[in-house]
Amino acid sequence: MKLGRVVGTLVANTRVDGMDGLKLLVVTPLTADLRDAGSSFVATDASAQAGPGCLVTYESSREAALLHHPRFVPVDHAIVGIVDQHHCPEET
Repeated sequence: MKLGRVVGTLVANTRVDGMDGLKLLVVTPLTADLRDAGSSFVATDASAQAGPGCLVTYESSREAALLHHPRFVPVDHAIVGIVDQHHCPEET
């Protein structure tokens, strides 16, 4: 799992069959110390609870597509859960 922050939502007027009802969110990937780690991307919300501002964990590739059981959804990223607490020890 990877760490990211939800920075927005996306509304699609056309979707692939099987994606009806899935929430689409814009996520910025983060490093362990919560710094931006790349370009934002769109992810489905497999947790069904994430929203803008949430610190989340996500999966990518095939693992993301398999998170929407019982159907295989053609997605590249999916949010797995919401992070309640985060601790990153300082390097010495």
